[in-house]
Amino acid sequence: MMGGSRGGGRGGNREARRMIDRMGLDMNEVGGVREVLIRTETREMVIAKPSVVEMKGKDGTSIFTVTGECEERELETPVFSDEDVKLVAQQAGVDEERAKEALAESGGDLAQAILLLGG
Repeated sequence: MMGGSRGGGRGGNREARRMIDRMGLDMNEVGGVREVLIRTETREMVIAKPSVVEMKGKDGTSIFTVTGECEERELETPVFSDEDVKLVAQQAGVDEERAKEALAESGGDLAQAILLLGG
């Protein structure tokens, strides 16, 4: 094999690295990651033993590439952010548990949850 190119032929890895450098990104493997969890309002995606690469821009933002096998789980009770729960509770004048119930009933719609609580 001439030129020492690995995987992707025609220097694919080298070309990708040059493109990343031109975009001003610093790319590093994130070691020791045991799992990655992505949680939406209705499901969780768990990637066990992932390979994670972080590409960090000069502006401080990061792009993560996660590779691995994904297991999806439907959530019985939707998960809402603490900020959403506190906002609904405050606007409707109720406790956070009641706010969570209203958010679940409204499918996560903040305005609808507040209206359901009479706020």
